[in-house]
Parts: sequence; C-alpha cells; structure tokens
Amino acid sequence: MRSANRADNSAVYLPRAFEESDLVALDRLVERDNFITLITMRDGAPDISHLPVLYQRQGTRIELSGHWARANPQSRHDGHALAIIHGPQAYISPSWYPDKEDAARVPTWNYAIAHLGGELHTFDDEAALGALVGDLTRQHEARAGSDWAYEHGRAELRSQLRGITGFRMAITAVQLKFKLNQNHPIGNRQSVAAHLAQQPGQSSHDVAMLMRERLPGTIQGDRDGPEP
Repeated sequence: MRSANRADNSAVYLPRAFEESDLVALDRLVERDNFITLITMRDGAPDISHLPVLYQRQGTRIELSGHWARANPQSRHDGHALAIIHGPQAYISPSWYPDKEDAARVPTWNYAIAHLGGELHTFDDEAALGALVGDLTRQHEARAGSDWAYEHGRAELRSQLRGITGFRMAITAVQLKFKLNQNHPIGNRQSVAAHLAQQPGQSSHDVAMLMRERLPGTIQGDRDGPEP
C-alpha cells in the first residue's frame, strides 16, 4: 500500500501536520459512514456515483464492493477509480482560541476524509450479486434495528438483480487527511474540542473526539491560513 500521488490523478492537498498513516483510522471512518463518493473518468470527464459499500481490510490489503443501477453509465467502467470516504466535519470559530487576539486567528474548518485509489472490476453473476445484496442488507438492517432480509430463493427478489451491476475495487493508494488544528498550540486544541463538544450535531461531537485522541501529538506554532 502506498500514498496517492499526482500520477494517480487523485492527490489531495495534504500538509504534513494533517497526514494520518494509521489504517485503523480508515477503518473507523468507514464504520462511521460507508456511503462513499465514487469517481471514474470517461471521455475526459468524470462519472460520479454516491453509494454504500462493503469494506474489507487485511493488513494493508483493502477492498471495497458495491453495486450500481445497471443503467448508470459508470457500471460499464473497469479500471482506475477514486473512492472518497467522508468523515465528520465542523466549522471552527476563531473566538474559541485562547490566543485569538495575539495570533490574529481566523475561521477554519476541521474534518477527516479519506481518498482511496484503486482498480475497479465489475461483475453481473447472479449468485455473486445475491451475496453482495445480502451482505449489504444485513449490515444496514442491523443498524436500522430491523430484520428485513434478502432471500435469494425468492424468484421475485432474485429477478431484481438483473437491474444492478456489482463491482469490487482493490485499493492501491490511500490518503488520509485529518485536519484537526494539529498546527496549533495544545491550549487552542483543547479549547476547540471543548466548544465542539457543546455544539449541536453528531458531526461536531465526532470531530471533538478525534481532536482529543490526537492531543499528545501536538505540533505547535503555525497559524491557520485560508486552507482547507
């Protein structure tokens, strides 16, 4: 496994302070929300789909699998693709920094995101599609607290597989960007995390948790600029 680079056409602006290398952090992003943005190129223009996926990782080997509607033009793509995993994000007010006046702090945005580059391979085998739909259904029905199940033995359900195309994506490049004020003094980071924990919305709370987990690795000094 390697980091993405410009040769992959999928590089994200990634200052060293915000680079994450632990793949467990990727596991947690996908566990939190496995609804991805999938980007491929066709005739010099991007095709983009938004869809749930199954995620498997063994060491550095990572695979995503999912399906499109068969009518989706992206369902005829085999080759390089980019999957974006969207983590939590939150607005950061400069009023939350203890050194806001001395350092002339400005607003910014904290977030966690993953870009996964890899090779996409499609399939339309009925048994494989049935297994995929069954696995996705079990995962999300459990999260919904319900028990609907795909039954491959029911012809009326099995016939609907003709309307989808499956894919597997073997990941060859990973970029993890966790922009969490790591370029600030520890006092600023503690204060921002405390304020985020008091904001409405789960996303702000999740950003606060990620910030607190990384407090021992503080990088002090630089101020925020216009980035993200």
